[in-house]
Amino acid sequence: MASFLGLPVNVYHAGLIFVRVGAMIMLLPAISETVVPPRVRLALALMLCLCLGPIAGPTLPAMPAGLGDMGGQVFKELFIGLMLGGLMRLLQSALDVAGEIMAIQTTLAFSQTANPAEAQPGATLASFLGLVGVALIFATNLDHLFIGAMARSYTLFPPTKPVQISDAALMALKTVTESLALGVQLSAPVIVFSVVFNVATGLIGRLMPQFQIFFAASPLSVILGLSVFMLSVGLIGVVWLQHYQLFLQQFS
Repeated sequence: MASFLGLPVNVYHAGLIFVRVGAMIMLLPAISETVVPPRVRLALALMLCLCLGPIAGPTLPAMPAGLGDMGGQVFKELFIGLMLGGLMRLLQSALDVAGEIMAIQTTLAFSQTANPAEAQPGATLASFLGLVGVALIFATNLDHLFIGAMARSYTLFPPTKPVQISDAALMALKTVTESLALGVQLSAPVIVFSVVFNVATGLIGRLMPQFQIFFAASPLSVILGLSVFMLSVGLIGVVWLQHYQLFLQQFS
């Protein structure tokens, strides 16, 4: 009889854990991509709920008395999961920002490629850097920090305490700012090349007005820009990985 009476509470607690973990998996980099089947993500969320049950159990609230209290607790867990997953997703967008900037600087912005991560066309360089970021996450076991962040979230954001929405909004704003700044920093080699190249072609155009500088400069801009990009892609991956690891360590 005791186990029967305790079953609804256990099921409710398992549901609360699943709401937070499932919301994070919906937005986590690499795991939430459209190429990952929904059944795989669902199975992963259920498996992580079983693993995180003993850790999250002491922090979970008691069985609510009414439906309104239950809805409030479920919504709070959903908000925490979406907030954490969204923050981790935002910093990955630095690679997309860098790819778009470099595509514009190398006149390859019109070169569109089907992005397997988003199932829609995108700039070729941005799609390539996005795949590089996903590969680096799994190659360096950085995905383990995702699980650590899920476990640590029950210490940072206990279900029994109210969520500081103002702090969450400030953290999101800070992450967006950092992501944009990091994207510009990662694309700095190509930006410097583009400035130097455009100044040089402009001077040549002024000195030799009869020379069709556009037809000569366009192929060189693409070839030299891609060369600079390929020489710096390793450094781009290392710098982004270091920033992303430091960011994830705040939560794990």
